[in-house]
Amino acid sequence: MSANYPPPQQPQQPQQPGGQNPYGPPPGAGYGYPQQPQAPYGQQPQAPYGQQPQQQWGAPPAPGAFNPAAYPPPAPVARRDNPGLGFLVGLLAAIVAALAYGGILRALSSDDGSTHEFRLMAIGVGALVGLAVGKAGGRNPALPFVAVLLALFAVVFGELFGGALVISHYVSGQGGSMPVTDIFFHHFGDLLDSWKQDFSFMRFLFLAVAAFISFGVAKHAGDN
Repeated sequence: MSANYPPPQQPQQPQQPGGQNPYGPPPGAGYGYPQQPQAPYGQQPQAPYGQQPQQQWGAPPAPGAFNPAAYPPPAPVARRDNPGLGFLVGLLAAIVAALAYGGILRALSSDDGSTHEFRLMAIGVGALVGLAVGKAGGRNPALPFVAVLLALFAVVFGELFGGALVISHYVSGQGGSMPVTDIFFHHFGDLLDSWKQDFSFMRFLFLAVAAFISFGVAKHAGDN
């Protein structure tokens, strides 16, 4: 004789109000991690006092933050040409270089009046004159040609001045007296004839190189 017994019923868990799980975390809490308060839609979360909020990559800068795009680099200042100043500074440099060239020729001379010409000095004279003209005058297209004329003047005048120093020193060594100013103002024709007699192909070559160097240096210095 059999009997039908109903299966045992599982005890039902008490339901919390609102269908919440009594074994889960409380409402609004994460699983062991504190959650950050959510800001309303369209607003940025406020950072603690004294701290700047971190800006996300690609997002527009926050109000009051430094924006490099708002400060463009300053425009380069246009350099003004001044050919008059370039000529004056170049002329001054030519006179100084010529006097230095003449002094070097005098220092290389012997007591008998002979001298050893330091022709490489002509290249240095041309470079110095070109640099002075270009830096002071700018990129005016006429200034490199002005530098060539001033460089040739400086080299020739330096050689004449050096010759006058050598002659004056030789005459004083022989017991006489002939100042350099007297040679230039009263015997300049004889000094120039002596310079022409010693003119050679090497002197012409170094004059041409000095002019070429002066032109190139003046143009480069004016462009920069």
